[in-house]
Amino acid sequence: MVYTSFDELIAKQKAAPHAARMAVAAAGDEHTIEAVLHARREGIVRPVLVGGRAAIADALAHFGETVPDEDICDVPDAAEAARVAVSLVRDGRADFLMKGKLDTSVMLRPVVNKETGLGKGGVMSHFTIFQIPGYHKLLAVVDGGMVPYPTLEQKKCIIENTVGALRDLGYDEVKVGVLACVEKLNPKMPETVEADALKQMNRRGELTGCYVEGPISYDCAMSREIAAFKGFDSPVSGDCDILVAPNIHAGNIMGKMLTVTLGASMAGFIVGARCPIVMTSRGSSPMEKYLSIVISAAAAG
Repeated sequence: MVYTSFDELIAKQKAAPHAARMAVAAAGDEHTIEAVLHARREGIVRPVLVGGRAAIADALAHFGETVPDEDICDVPDAAEAARVAVSLVRDGRADFLMKGKLDTSVMLRPVVNKETGLGKGGVMSHFTIFQIPGYHKLLAVVDGGMVPYPTLEQKKCIIENTVGALRDLGYDEVKVGVLACVEKLNPKMPETVEADALKQMNRRGELTGCYVEGPISYDCAMSREIAAFKGFDSPVSGDCDILVAPNIHAGNIMGKMLTVTLGASMAGFIVGARCPIVMTSRGSSPMEKYLSIVISAAAAG
């Protein structure tokens, strides 16, 4: 299966038999609370709000809502709130995490702690998925938020993380395009060499659960007609589920072009940990936060 819109994902989670438990670290800001309340009203999550009780109460009051006292952990310090939220997941009292009003580095510190964190010993990466006007299904663009200059092995892990997330959402066949500016291997262009290496790993059965094509240019990845005109024959052309950017800059710029210029909607979370971690930016809208909660609840399954 594939998803053509976020509405399909929302409908799936509304129909889930149980609401996912979500621990929100530093939960006292209105944008976060607005998104959390939206998801709670629809039965998608039952939140545990970790932060200063007074700030959380003020944010809830702004929307005229309350939560049970047992679902608020009074932890005013942001770093300690992150640690407590992580411990809730480790102790089985939450299914996934969300970052509230605190720096990403502060949120990640207890996540990556080797003794008490949520790491699995591999690479963590950022899963970002877009609903793009004019494209027939949701599209994941990675990694625009976590790994700055991924090595070949890290790119393999990013693909595995992203494919795993889509399969958790119910995907059966995942089509991956490893981007470069050309479609042919060129020894002078490392991006094409690594893209071809990833394709060969896939063909040898070292990278499974997906079909990998690379190197592939953005136009050939997104348009079957352009690929045909250029003589590029691949089953992923015009039907990609995942686009793998060469580095964080390309992935980040592409994501912002899709949202700011083309009006795409997006959602995202960190993958490669023991649970999804909603890690939206300070500039994210309540809707983006809400959609990220929905997709994380679906992946936490």
